[in-house]
Amino acid sequence: MPIEKLHKGLHCFVSGRVQGVFFRQSTQAQANLCGLTGWAKNLQDGRVEVVAFGNQQQLDSFKQWLNTGPAIAQVVDVESEEVEFQEFEGFSIR
Repeated sequence: MPIEKLHKGLHCFVSGRVQGVFFRQSTQAQANLCGLTGWAKNLQDGRVEVVAFGNQQQLDSFKQWLNTGPAIAQVVDVESEEVEFQEFEGFSIR
């Protein structure tokens, strides 16, 4: 079975106190632990945008972590939607 059939994508917008609290760096570390690829970036409106790719179990675990984030963050909401799989090398901060 092609990898695209096994892997999925997740596009999230995380809101709350998520900038200036090492959220992107912690997200990158967590994505690496989960074996995901993709990226995270700060948005001008104070949210963090996250795109991650992997299998369903990896994404479920990662999304659960996003709802809490690192200890210093205060996540209020995570909007997410599934997206089509894309090939990325590693997980980067943009």
